[in-house]
Amino acid sequence: MQISANKVVTINYTLKDNDGQTIDESNDGKFAYLHGASNIIPGLENALVDKKAGESISVSIEPKDGYGEPEPTMVQVVPIDMFDSADQVKVGQQFHAQGEDGHDIMITVTKVEDDQVTIDGNHPLAGMQLNFDVTVIEVRDATEQEMEHGHVHAHGHDH
Repeated sequence: MQISANKVVTINYTLKDNDGQTIDESNDGKFAYLHGASNIIPGLENALVDKKAGESISVSIEPKDGYGEPEPTMVQVVPIDMFDSADQVKVGQQFHAQGEDGHDIMITVTKVEDDQVTIDGNHPLAGMQLNFDVTVIEVRDATEQEMEHGHVHAHGHDH
């Protein structure tokens, strides 16, 4: 069975930066997504179209087809007293906040200076070329419920 819309695809992957450093990986045969539902970055989803179980690919994804270019408007300097535990705010710390559209976004502290904290709402991989090595483990038809919900349901999944 080939990968196409409304197929549940299980893959193993390794993601590296341009220096060959591993950023992320999943090699236990448990990473599954619903193809065509925007569950993974567009560049990788497009590269997997028509692949079958057992096939492997190496693909380099440009920022525009990954997490996009960094948006300067997503970086802000805020007073440290906005944080409940101001004395514990550190560079690299991440937390969830609500974006202007009402969706949760991940915020990263990039600088702490005196009583000011610089926070960045861009995805940590924004602006990066992403290099994937992927092996397709399984391709199956999605269930009606998976298609309706827009994601894969693992055993015991309940809404």
